[in-house]
Amino acid sequence: MISFIIPAHNEEAWVGRSVAAIRGAMELAGEPHEVLVVDDASTDATGLVAQQQGAHVIRVEHRLIAATRNAGARQARGEILFFVDADTLVNAPVVQSALRSLREGAIGGGSFPRFEGSLPFWWRVIYPSVVGIVRLLRFSPSGACLFCTAGGFKAAGGFNENYYAAEDALFVAALKRHGRFIVIAEQVVTSGRKLRAHSFLSLARQLTGLMLRGPNGLRNRRGLDYWYAPAREKTK
Repeated sequence: MISFIIPAHNEEAWVGRSVAAIRGAMELAGEPHEVLVVDDASTDATGLVAQQQGAHVIRVEHRLIAATRNAGARQARGEILFFVDADTLVNAPVVQSALRSLREGAIGGGSFPRFEGSLPFWWRVIYPSVVGIVRLLRFSPSGACLFCTAGGFKAAGGFNENYYAAEDALFVAALKRHGRFIVIAEQVVTSGRKLRAHSFLSLARQLTGLMLRGPNGLRNRRGLDYWYAPAREKTK
């Protein structure tokens, strides 16, 4: 059994597509699976849309992404876990490559996302360098699509619920202490809305603030607008 865990907060516009993409990928893979959407305090139709697409919906009230991911993992029945963001579309090559890596002995891995839609010029300039560095260091490619064995998840202690952001990077670091982590070549597609909603200066201020505050700056939502504020795209 393969378990796909989708944390979601007010994602009615994307979650149906995310679940449908998983279903399509798994039809080609031909393996038993389940899709768990963890609806975290949504005030829109996220849960209903997910149910209509055949997902099992778990309602929580955390507003803490690490806790939301862990809530899904606790109810998952699979020996392999995929953590997929609600605004991310997986595909058959990603799933097949991930499964092959795990069955060849990796404890976990991730897929570097390709962003949909038009993207700011500054991001188009730096993105190739970011991808190259991540692949070279086998670092966390992002939390958009991470996968691991259920045993690896347990050994790593799950996602650290003391942090409101960077929980994916901390989880990957914990996984690496217990086995081999793979960044697959195949890419998922994820929303570019946050990049369009925040200017370079806005992101730079947020990152600078986090660096000045240190790890404690990740222990509450203050200053984490990129992750927790609604992504209202700028209009021309």
